[in-house]
Amino acid sequence: MRAQIIALALSLTTTTLLYSDNTLADTRILTSIKPLELLVRTIATEDMQVSTLVPPGASPHNYSMTPSKRRELEDSDVIFWAGPKMETFLNRLLTGSEFGGRSIMLMEHDEDSEHDEDSEHADSADSHDEHSHEHDHGDGEDPHIWVDPHMALTMAETIRDTLAQRNMADKPALDANLEAFRASLIAKEQQIRTQLEPLRDTSLFAYHSALTRFAEHYNLNIEGVLTLNPELSPGARHIAEVQSSLRNANHPCLLTEPQFNRQWWRSITTGLDVTFSTWDPLATDITANPEGYVAFQQSIADAVLKCLPENAEH
Repeated sequence: MRAQIIALALSLTTTTLLYSDNTLADTRILTSIKPLELLVRTIATEDMQVSTLVPPGASPHNYSMTPSKRRELEDSDVIFWAGPKMETFLNRLLTGSEFGGRSIMLMEHDEDSEHDEDSEHADSADSHDEHSHEHDHGDGEDPHIWVDPHMALTMAETIRDTLAQRNMADKPALDANLEAFRASLIAKEQQIRTQLEPLRDTSLFAYHSALTRFAEHYNLNIEGVLTLNPELSPGARHIAEVQSSLRNANHPCLLTEPQFNRQWWRSITTGLDVTFSTWDPLATDITANPEGYVAFQQSIADAVLKCLPENAEH
């Protein structure tokens, strides 16, 4: 009887160890915001668990982390975030000793490549350079790097390189996922460029600078933004300048965001002939799967297409 009990105990111990090994083999990936989760899911293999820190509907500009979200950080093997100019609440945590070794700042990996657009886009980027810097949340580059498909591909490459370093990572599968994403993104980019061609003469206005990189990539004309920093109320002088620009614009269209105050921007456009459309830079309603980022790009294009006079909503 004693021998049977020992044998059973050994069997249970072995099963527990095997279960633990399988559990430990899974890589737990945490992204700061959903658009980055979409990018990770294009690359990650099936044995990798992916989740997002900032919940749907919340803004990374002013998010307050809960204790349960802090535990998600502690339980994660790899953490992807844009950088301190975007997720300001994560700056101290992800650059400190506790999490710094497992966090990847994606904006850091884009700094050398973010202006390396094809010559086809060079003139557009130059014409918007001064404008885009004016709309930063502070000094330096616009932190909304994920809305630009060119930068998204660079970030996907960084994600692939990071995940390939994990123990027991399936590198051929990661490579295959990256190439599949590259092909689908290029095809979607070409499709969107054709779709947006009729908007060249439309004056676009944005709630804040989040749309700028997408607009520059597709040679769209953003004539102004309502607020230079969504965390601060704009001054009367800036509001007056925006209202003047709206009055003098050609088919002005204001692209708003669901995370911010609707009543505020409605109040400053009262009496003006302005078309409205809403886009979501945080991809709240986009399904989190390997096709999600390409769907996200199309969702932005669809919102901008509502600015065409025939699709206009006033």
